[in-house]
Amino acid sequence: MSNVNGNDRADTSNRSLLETLFGQTKPVIAMMHLLPLPGRPLYDSKAGMAGIVDALRRDLDILQDGGVDGLLFCNEGDRPYRFHIDRAPIAAMAAVIGELRPHIRLPYGVDLLWDPLAAIAVAQAVQATFVREVFTGVYDSDMGLWQPDAAAALDYRRHIGAQQVRLFFNIEPEFARPVSPRPIGALAHSVVVSSLADAILISGAMAGAEVNLDHIREARAAVPGTPVLANTGVKIETVRDTLAVSDGVIVGTGLKYDGYTWNPVDAERVRRFMDEVRAARALSEAHP
Repeated sequence: MSNVNGNDRADTSNRSLLETLFGQTKPVIAMMHLLPLPGRPLYDSKAGMAGIVDALRRDLDILQDGGVDGLLFCNEGDRPYRFHIDRAPIAAMAAVIGELRPHIRLPYGVDLLWDPLAAIAVAQAVQATFVREVFTGVYDSDMGLWQPDAAAALDYRRHIGAQQVRLFFNIEPEFARPVSPRPIGALAHSVVVSSLADAILISGAMAGAEVNLDHIREARAAVPGTPVLANTGVKIETVRDTLAVSDGVIVGTGLKYDGYTWNPVDAERVRRFMDEVRAARALSEAHP
């Protein structure tokens, strides 16, 4: 395997980080979408916390048995999303992951939409290895004007002793557009150098929307020592092409029944997806 500008040392850096976290150079990180949590509009008070745990345990078993390399817990059901999450959903998410921990066999991360400090706090509490969030930029979003603070997030991570939690920076947020767009390569370089990103994520316009593969290529060329992963929209039909240009993928919608974000995970889709992944990896090894 080689990166786009032939820098073997940088490629080794990418391999080292991802192999350290996931045991795989081009990992598949599968989404663990939580049903709506207490305190949010769509929470099912009748099913309660048990309903959330049961649904997630079912997805967990299918994904782990299906051969994915990592998991990412996310409060996807908590629409409409918030920039600052209240105490009840934070506590509930930590409790759900804590209840499932005895059954988790894979490395896992945390994502609380869209509150980086909350994600870091939960990750530290449940011993997750990484978080996915939007840490930088200013955006015109569905939730209003969005201005995250990377310095505050990294300061908080150090304050609670969570420096081991890796930070995956989503630099193309879903449901939003930058107030002042910049070329993806320049943005990726700035985020790595100035904001200390551990990995870069490239997204489509919303959950389930395909990424622009040219954006992945541009980002990898700009930050050859930092992993660049596809964050949304990877499907059975596209995962080979995506892995050919990226350092890994995060997938949720593509593994659900009927390819619909809010449905449960489909074991047959997981099987077919991972068959394509293994074929892509074999091709990469045959033609490094």
